[in-house]
Amino acid sequence: MKQTTRFIYSLCILLSLVFTACTDILMGDQGKLDEDIYTNYQTITNLELPFEEEWFVVNGGKTHREGAHHFTSRGAGERYAIDFLMVKDTILENGVVRKIHYSGDWRQNENHYCFGKRLNAPASGKIVKVVNDVEDNIPSNINSDQPGGNYIQIDHINGETSILAHLKKGSIIVAEGDFVVQGQEIGQVGNSGASDTPHLHYQLQGTSGNLEGLGLPAQFLNYYENDTFVARGEPIKNQEVRKN
Repeated sequence: MKQTTRFIYSLCILLSLVFTACTDILMGDQGKLDEDIYTNYQTITNLELPFEEEWFVVNGGKTHREGAHHFTSRGAGERYAIDFLMVKDTILENGVVRKIHYSGDWRQNENHYCFGKRLNAPASGKIVKVVNDVEDNIPSNINSDQPGGNYIQIDHINGETSILAHLKKGSIIVAEGDFVVQGQEIGQVGNSGASDTPHLHYQLQGTSGNLEGLGLPAQFLNYYENDTFVARGEPIKNQEVRKN
């Protein structure tokens, strides 16, 4: 019995150490070729942030710790996906600064600062997929049957496509086959699909599939990161970003 207990205890410690170490491993850490393809990828499209005002990066980056989507979809479209929402308040809770992204009753989508906010095309291209009829979730609930919720896919006609997901039901104002220009209004932030709080899910990927193309790192041009100008960069978890 004592030996079994020791074995289980040792195994728990080992697993804990492995998981902790993995959080800082690059998402493409499968060998030299994988590193070259993914973590060193240079975005072809001249992207700009697809929103107005200042937003907070909830998930984004090239390590496990920064890019939570990697755990759910290794190698798929979400590989380097970025989640954005708006933060207007902070509170100190048990010695930790907590970001507040809503006011009043958090169970109401309308009380979340980013809900219903305008979204723009991050770059010019052709609309190849639109879903616009999925109900928004009550915060803390998710719709696993329709993970993307309401979303738009833009083909940039260069081997790259942008996907903006979890949009507000009925808010998308473009249609499949339309050509859009960078900065054009296309919809509003919502809380549909596999989303438990209003936010924007953005991913850059190859052109194959709707939500299942090859996920690619997305570098945006001319924006501010924590009030520092960035000519070209990738938003990372816990940064505050806004367009120039």
